Parts: sequence; structure tokens; C-alpha cells
Amino acid sequence: MKHLVIIPTYKERENIAAITRAVLKLKDMEVLVVDDGSPDGTADIVRELQDEAPLSGRLHLIERAGKMGLGTAYLEGFKFGIEGGYDFINEMDADFSHNPADLLRLREACIKGADVSIGSRYVKGGNTENWSWLRKFISQGGSLYVRILTSMSVKDPTAGFICYRTEVLRSIDLDKIEFTGYGFQIEMKYVAHKLGYTIVEVPILFKERELGVSKMNISIISEAIKGVFKLRSRNIRKYYALGQD
Repeated sequence: MKHLVIIPTYKERENIAAITRAVLKLKDMEVLVVDDGSPDGTADIVRELQDEAPLSGRLHLIERAGKMGLGTAYLEGFKFGIEGGYDFINEMDADFSHNPADLLRLREACIKGADVSIGSRYVKGGNTENWSWLRKFISQGGSLYVRILTSMSVKDPTAGFICYRTEVLRSIDLDKIEFTGYGFQIEMKYVAHKLGYTIVEVPILFKERELGVSKMNISIISEAIKGVFKLRSRNIRKYYALGQD
């Protein structure tokens, strides 16, 4: 059983060594860091870690020329995972907002029958920590907006802690995925939903980062709001599914 955890980075030198070691302590896990030309030397730290005997062969690095967006980083990671023959491919933040131990719970959900498992803040047992009331309002309001317009039952459609069975990603024309931030997360879940895959939400505690700077901005939120309307207008199976005309 091969499980790849993709961690996109941009200026994450405070977190990358600790999060990488924490993930690689787990059984059958490998890590792919996709770094967008971090000027703080994040990629240099990853290269140093690759030389450590316990991590050797289980830590991979893709370096990109500059900041190209979260969505494109994951897409490169998905293609790496598909070509590498991994059974499960995970999205995960670098800043410990996602608890590495929960990777095992997400994988277990897929082993038990889910095609996609989501680390969810908004199902029973899920929560957030150290969020302002305004951030909670925006996040929960945005999730409700997406659910109403897409008719998806997923309660946390913008979540970024996700485990895919690799065959799900293999069946999607990843070159057609066009959004980057929250829009990317919504697009991937909506496509999987419309293609008939089973999506399960696993409750998690999402913690606000302690080190580094958040990458959230108004353009990411705006893309998600506008992107939902574009998704609704498409024939998802015809547009995204490989092998369809």
C-alpha cells in the first residue's frame, strides 16, 4: 500500500522540517513537497532532509520557478502520484492546521469504501480552533453557498485536507481543472461528485497556523464565488472525464 502526501509550500521554512518528519513517522507514507520558488529557502531545507537516512527515498521535491498557485501545485503532485503508482494521494497544508495523525483516519475511510475522504470542519465532531467569529462566518457561509448552488451534500466543500483513491484522479482530465485556491477545492469535489464517486467526510479539528503567514486573500475567495456558477453550466462528465467525447 503506497500513500503519497502532497504538501505545497511557499515560504514555509518554519514548518517544513517538522511537518515532514511528523508525516513520515506514519506507516506507508511518503511526502512530495511542491515548492513555488520560496525565497526563504524552504526547498533547501527539504533537500537537506532528503539526505537524512530515515527519510531517504520517502521524501520527494518538485521545485517551481515562482508562485503559481495552490491548485497547479496539487495538479503537478497528482500527476507525480499517478505516474508513481501510489494507491492513495493526499492533500495537506504545511502549517500544522491539519493534524498528521488524521492522515491515517482519512486513509482508513478510503479503505472502508470511500473514493474520496475529506477532513471536515463542519460535520459532527469537527471544529476549528483560534478562528475569529468573522472568519467562521465567512467560511461557513461560503460552504452553505456552495452546497445550495451545487446540490452537493458535502458540508465542507472548501476543505483542503483530502485523501483520494488514485483511480479517481486517474479518471479525471486534470488538464481541464482551472481554479487555484478555494475554487480548486470546490472544483475537484464537484467533479468527483458528478462522476459518481463516493465522498465521505471525516471530522477533524482545524487549527490556525502558529508559524508563518497565511496565504489567504480576497482574490482566492472571489474566484471560488464566481467559479461555482461556471461549474454549474458545464456537462461535467463530458468536460472532465477521460475517455468522453
